Amino acid sequence: MSTATVTTSVRPTLQHFTLDDLAVYTAEQAFGPTASPDFRVFYVGRDDVHGILMHLFSRVSLSVKMNMFGYDDEDLNNVLIGLVQNPSVMVQVTLDKSQASGPTERAILSSDSGQDAAGFANDFVVGESATSQISHTKGGVLDGIVAFEGSTNWSSSGEGTGINLTAAKQAPGFKAQNNTLSVYINTYEIAKFAARLDYEHAVAASRPQPNFTAAAAP
Repeated sequence: MSTATVTTSVRPTLQHFTLDDLAVYTAEQAFGPTASPDFRVFYVGRDDVHGILMHLFSRVSLSVKMNMFGYDDEDLNNVLIGLVQNPSVMVQVTLDKSQASGPTERAILSSDSGQDAAGFANDFVVGESATSQISHTKGGVLDGIVAFEGSTNWSSSGEGTGINLTAAKQAPGFKAQNNTLSVYINTYEIAKFAARLDYEHAVAASRPQPNFTAAAAP
């Protein structure tokens, strides 16, 4: 009897993620010997924050729980829509009511009416805080393994545009807000943050929602 060997390409996941994987997105290309084993901070304008977010989201295979104030990144939006279309991934997104009328917001809000083709739940809501203030959280929990949070909105200037990690001077057109992005793998903090994201999502979901499909129409 002969045995056939089947070779398949394996997409990288977060199952073996370590914070050291993100060193390539820093200006130093490395972390120092005293760096925290479960918490790292990155800086828009000197680190490739967009690359970090793409690295994390492109490796999701189980779940996304997130709340984002400013949501205007086409690359990340495309990755998230791909996750919505994957029946093995649960996606829960909360967006701020005052920011949810842009084209990228409309794209993700209208990408799914609440369920994918296989009937699995994906849930997108817009809203405010429990006291009717802006929903200003900018972070999420991915696969229950890694979390991100900080002042970084998903936008070109929010994440930084034209950043070169090796050049002494950035190229013309470079722009970046003063923002930070924290990435951590501490299980206690991830559990607390996931619970808070669920709470913020439930508060937003309890309020009247816009017609996502109609909002996406020309």
